[in-house]
Amino acid sequence: MGLVQATDCFASGFLASRPFLRAAGRLMILGAAAGVLSACGANFAGKNAGESDLPFNAPVGKVESQPLEGAAPGSSANTIGTGPVKVALILPLTSPNGQPSLVGQSLRNAADLALAESGSNSLTILVKDDHSSPDGARDAAQAALAEGAELFIGPLFAGDVREASRVARNAGKPLIAFSTDSTTASRGSWLLSFLIESYVDRIVDYAAAKGKKSMAALIPDNDYGRVAEAEFQAEAAKKNIRVQSVEHYTPQTLDASIKKIAALGGQIDSLFIPEQADAMTAMSATLVANGIDGKRVQILGTGLWNDARVLNLPGMQGAWFAAPENDGFNRFAQRYRAKYGVDPTRLATLAYDAVSLAAALAKTQGSQRFAESVLLNKAGFNGADGVFRFRPDGLNDRGLAVLQINNGTAAPVSPAPRNFAQNSAM
Repeated sequence: MGLVQATDCFASGFLASRPFLRAAGRLMILGAAAGVLSACGANFAGKNAGESDLPFNAPVGKVESQPLEGAAPGSSANTIGTGPVKVALILPLTSPNGQPSLVGQSLRNAADLALAESGSNSLTILVKDDHSSPDGARDAAQAALAEGAELFIGPLFAGDVREASRVARNAGKPLIAFSTDSTTASRGSWLLSFLIESYVDRIVDYAAAKGKKSMAALIPDNDYGRVAEAEFQAEAAKKNIRVQSVEHYTPQTLDASIKKIAALGGQIDSLFIPEQADAMTAMSATLVANGIDGKRVQILGTGLWNDARVLNLPGMQGAWFAAPENDGFNRFAQRYRAKYGVDPTRLATLAYDAVSLAAALAKTQGSQRFAESVLLNKAGFNGADGVFRFRPDGLNDRGLAVLQINNGTAAPVSPAPRNFAQNSAM
């Protein structure tokens, strides 16, 4: 299974080793392939768009103001921690107009929380503001490199990732970024984000496992839709699913496109709609108006639907979509809220998991802490949003659940795999 992408804004018998973080839901290394990590015997710690970014996001929780509070001893506005291993954290702390960025501050707070909870004193995190621009990201990366950074975490937006990646690559340093534009990935520049492709693969695989054989798709005329469509066509072909019709639409042509889908009648058993939450009210109403009943045609979507605006729509009841399970994020959000007094953005777990991983590796792996062979551990890692692993091409695999919308809630109908041995369409 290829795995996920959501927006820039936001295994064979593998056995879990000792948790690298002290509490459930924090980062652990998985599997025999990570034996060098678990063999240490220690019990330790261990989701707005820019011009070139896809204009979509994992749901964002309520955010009010986010002052930097509760920083660890030795932390400042520009650093977190006081350890000997230096890691750069490049974030959009200010927007292009110079205003403070709530998303950037939420990512920064999550990094602070991760290091505090890791129990590690190995890291100094060099916090750099990229000012939400490629030039700012390049300058931030160069400054961090001059200060001794061994690993780069961030940036968020695609253009910024490309510039920071050039600096890191030229210096032979690894980078773990948060963009969901898969074209920014390469060997040595890994994406931790939720990729569109993973959402699509998971939901199509599950539908096929449940006997769905003939699909149609409603594709929004935007970058997200184009990426989702390409992956949908590829995965449907792998699963021997007939794609009866693909209709592209804009808000102005939505009704006409849905009428064409409705005219297919019993020729389809499922309908794939990779649309953002804020557009789903109109989508749901138009589906209902044209007689497309989710009880007869299974409606399929992506993790962008894990949003109250979608879960309460009459036309979406019974729909399936792929997403991380909510429990891990909810536990993280509770701890975050207790420390900072506000809710995190949905993307905040990306910074939390990246820093947790860096802290674990710095504590256990010596001079090989950020080596490619360590980061490409095939068994993967277990973070706040579940199991993940990096791929040699710079993309990632993630364990996703399939959720069903039911009366304003999203209930798992297929749980996320706990390791990469499990069948994604269980």
